[in-house]
Amino acid sequence: MLTFIGLGLYDERSITVAGQEALRNADRAYAEFYTSELIGTSVTELEEYHGVEIEVRDRAGVERDPGDILEAAADEDVAFLTAGDTMISTTHVDLRLRAHERGIETRVIHGVTARTATSALTGLQNYRFGKATTLPFPYAHGADGLPASVTETIDDNRADGLHTIVYLDIKAEREEYMTADVGAELLAEEYPDLVGVVVARAGSPDPLVEAATLTELADREFGEPLHLLVIPGECHLLEADALVELAGADRETLEIS
Repeated sequence: MLTFIGLGLYDERSITVAGQEALRNADRAYAEFYTSELIGTSVTELEEYHGVEIEVRDRAGVERDPGDILEAAADEDVAFLTAGDTMISTTHVDLRLRAHERGIETRVIHGVTARTATSALTGLQNYRFGKATTLPFPYAHGADGLPASVTETIDDNRADGLHTIVYLDIKAEREEYMTADVGAELLAEEYPDLVGVVVARAGSPDPLVEAATLTELADREFGEPLHLLVIPGECHLLEADALVELAGADRETLEIS
């Protein structure tokens, strides 16, 4: 059995009760933290809290060479851990399909996602979010200006009146996390007057939500990671009220349908 367990958003306590039970009953536990991380804890703290040993795998150890994980799962109960919800990344879908090809039973125990937390914290309705995008560090994509994947996603969503989540680049192996002010500065080169909403430390005891134009956000600080940005599309009246009340938005800058 191979059980995929989402650990939630922040620390060792963010896991669901069902996930905790499955993890503690597993014979072996593997984890990856290159797609996202739990900023509020460490692997050692996870191990101590749940009473398990966890082997952390890098990208190659999951995507190119997962043979030992699958071999273990053929005879034992194996837990595979990720931050957030375990099936958000195609990496994990691929691993699940490889298990099925070998006749290994799998199950999924979900965790809270950044997307659902963002909707809850900002008051923007979940069904009105379009396709999400990731803003890479400039050195990571090697092109001038914003990548087309970012601008096309924002432009297409805005044309349909939809909100856009912009995930900010993480280089876990270097402990490098793009902050919202840096992301806003990069986006402001193309969209200086658009409103952005910063969501920082979702799932923690002290999340932050702050709205302003991207130019204004670029000059502010938002504390410890993880951060993301939302580019609102057209807002319903209730959504506009929420951004004003919960994020300090200037109502005059919002597009209200």
